[in-house]
Amino acid sequence: MAFDVLLFLIGLGLAGLTLRDVFETVVVPGGSKALLKVARRLVRLLLPIWKAMRGRRRGLSDSFAPLVLVLSFVVWMSLLTLGFGLMAYAARFHFQPPLRTFGDGFYLAGSALVTVGLSQINPAGAGRWIILAAGFCGLAVMTMAVTYLLEVQASIARRDTGIIKLNTSAGDPPSALTLLERFAAIRNQDALHEVLSEGRNWCATVRQSHASHPFLIYFQSVGAGGGWPASLGTLLDLALITEHGIDDDSLYGPAILLREEGVRMATELAELIGVRPGPVAENRAELEQAIERLGRDYPLRPKLDFALMARQRAELQSCVHALAEHLGKPASLLFRPSHPARRAKVASGSISSIQRREPPNHPE
Repeated sequence: MAFDVLLFLIGLGLAGLTLRDVFETVVVPGGSKALLKVARRLVRLLLPIWKAMRGRRRGLSDSFAPLVLVLSFVVWMSLLTLGFGLMAYAARFHFQPPLRTFGDGFYLAGSALVTVGLSQINPAGAGRWIILAAGFCGLAVMTMAVTYLLEVQASIARRDTGIIKLNTSAGDPPSALTLLERFAAIRNQDALHEVLSEGRNWCATVRQSHASHPFLIYFQSVGAGGGWPASLGTLLDLALITEHGIDDDSLYGPAILLREEGVRMATELAELIGVRPGPVAENRAELEQAIERLGRDYPLRPKLDFALMARQRAELQSCVHALAEHLGKPASLLFRPSHPARRAKVASGSISSIQRREPPNHPE
């Protein structure tokens, strides 16, 4: 009798811990704080193995995060089956015919959890409540799994839309200077204010969704090889250059707000998955070269403090580079090597393409 009571309490505790972990992972913002932390433990277990198999340069594949997500639900359902199986076996004499082995209890609980009811054993007394609770919990977990998958897809779509738009102007992996030169080449400098505002909105949106469900951090971006850390680093570079380099007061405020939002996003997401900021070298020469190229198209502020800019960029990029390294993705580039014919090609490309499509104007 005492042994059965102990089995029942162990099964009840295991089921309770599992349900709490599922609820806090899927429903409660901020990730699970329960004892089990199944999803987080699976990531910690599989991430180094995955990197070792693929190599650090190749990073994580598109299938890593979906695989861990599916495995999380498999582990949760298995733990619930084990918990309710222990409770069913503890109450084995409340079934007709009585359960002979723990395997019978495990099978009975599993069939109830997946709501198929294949067992020919009829519950009675306390056994009815155990089977009813198992069926209810299984249905709840499967419903939450479908809802969570839809939320994941929606959040990834919102994140990747911003990344694709940025890569169209800034390249892949993106570069802040490439974006600025591209806008100058197509005479679209007036849109920089909108880009800074949209970048800030993107940082806030991604931070909110990924901080609520940290598992989203490991989902790879579709159609963007650089991934979201490179996009975040590019936006921080854009804010830094605009704030300190471009002599346009209308861009100064939006650049500061973008920088603050981006730093908050990088810091919070790094803390959630236990990534510590890494050292980033202060490259003043790179900044001087970037500003020199920028001066061809934009008015520059007088007396630029390149030492301050280099130091601030190293601080801004510390969390971003650590996140990129953790995910096996490339970090952002400040600029790419200049190609002499590229700017003329970009500037005239859209005009020449239109001219090619225009029909000849023949006199009547």
